[in-house]
Amino acid sequence: MSEQTHDAAAPAALTVRTAEIAVAVLIAIGAVVVMVTNYQIGAGWAPDGPQAGYFPLRIGALIFISCLAVLWQALRSRNDTVFVTWPQLRQVAVILVPLTVYVALIAFIGIYVASAVFIAGFMRVVGKFAWWRAVLTGVAINVVLFWIFEMQFRVPLPKGPLEAAFGF
Repeated sequence: MSEQTHDAAAPAALTVRTAEIAVAVLIAIGAVVVMVTNYQIGAGWAPDGPQAGYFPLRIGALIFISCLAVLWQALRSRNDTVFVTWPQLRQVAVILVPLTVYVALIAFIGIYVASAVFIAGFMRVVGKFAWWRAVLTGVAINVVLFWIFEMQFRVPLPKGPLEAAFGF
């Protein structure tokens, strides 16, 4: 892979130091969640061997300690090298924001409708396709996916009110 260059005129949205601190803190929070939940289900030693949370709690502790080391190193560092510029961050947001909305919508309208809306919206906004082509593609793909998962494999995926209205 070639060395990535940054536009000198583009302001830094995030420095390497800030990114390291943010990632260390976020992963440390996840490690704490792992440790607490595994402690709650039992992380000790039972007469028949380790309880269900024994190994995951210890892995969470190792991850937490590693995060503390990364955080300490990042706080002591003065690495203000550009990690990402605002134009680069915008390119990431073009994908990340709709994807986040899509995942949130699955719980309310089901995976098939949410997927059709996501595909059609993405084709229309990002791909600049005609609205009829985007809608047709989004619906057609999800009809095929419904047939594959629900009818052939008999794997029920999350459904919403539209599928319920049709009796699926």
